[in-house]
Amino acid sequence: MFSRSLIATRPAGAVGRAAHNLTQQSQFTTSMAALRAKLPHEKVRYMPEVSELKLGTYKPESQRTGVIARKKGMTGMWNEWGVRVPVTVLQLEKVQVVSILKTSCPDFARLQIGCGTRKEKNISKPMMGHYKAHGVDPKAKLFEFPITPDAALPVGTEITAAHFVPGQLVDVTATSLGKGFQGVMKRWGFAGGPASHGTSLAHRTPGSTGNINPGRVYPGKKMPGRMGGKNVTVMRLPVMKVDTALNCIWVKGSVPGHDEQFIKVRDSTKLIKHRLFPEGAAVPFPTYIPGQSAAQPREVIAKVGGQDPLIPASD
Repeated sequence: MFSRSLIATRPAGAVGRAAHNLTQQSQFTTSMAALRAKLPHEKVRYMPEVSELKLGTYKPESQRTGVIARKKGMTGMWNEWGVRVPVTVLQLEKVQVVSILKTSCPDFARLQIGCGTRKEKNISKPMMGHYKAHGVDPKAKLFEFPITPDAALPVGTEITAAHFVPGQLVDVTATSLGKGFQGVMKRWGFAGGPASHGTSLAHRTPGSTGNINPGRVYPGKKMPGRMGGKNVTVMRLPVMKVDTALNCIWVKGSVPGHDEQFIKVRDSTKLIKHRLFPEGAAVPFPTYIPGQSAAQPREVIAKVGGQDPLIPASD
């Protein structure tokens, strides 16, 4: 004989019978608490449908996709007035659209962009199935970029350096160089203690870290610790030159990360008193399409404009 506690009794009542039926149908059904709260069983997802690649019209509210580039190093170039400008060379290596991701907002979408190549033996089976399902060769790096639905690109579209316009502003994101464990003088710019006059073994110390009340160190206190190795974004860097043959872009200033590191480059978003593109520039939208967009020379250099800074202004 079985004890009464082990006998599976069927719940009484309409609600109990409905819950019992749901439980018998599938073990992945929603619990009774969720049923009472009337929670949604499935979230609505949106994804723009793109069948073919064709040119569009750029609008100020449009947001194009970004790209993945390799940092090749720093050099210098001279602008139209003969002023030397430090630049960082970024090269695009087989940048393609891998997939279009679903989002919860119909006004925005996301593209998965891949860069470079990778041997099949070095890729896991799930990722290899992901590439085969979309008909794209294995990539060395994958990143996601937010876009507006009108800037969506079909899977497999290749993005070149002609995607950018000389003179436009870009935001560059990468992992900064790791500096290891550093003190407060290098990490935070503290002045340190006195160099002489009785100071012993306290020349580079942080000093006091708090007081008696509340008797603890506040969170976020600037102290020695790991420096660098974080995701850093440098905003509003001008594109000084575009080389369509080498598939490179010259960006003014320094870029975080070491040489040969993967860099995320996209159109600038925080424009307060700046223009994203030069006035009158032809913006390739959603990207540069060979055969449909206007032909580009090998090198296109940005025009600085204004007056010659080497000639003194007349009174």
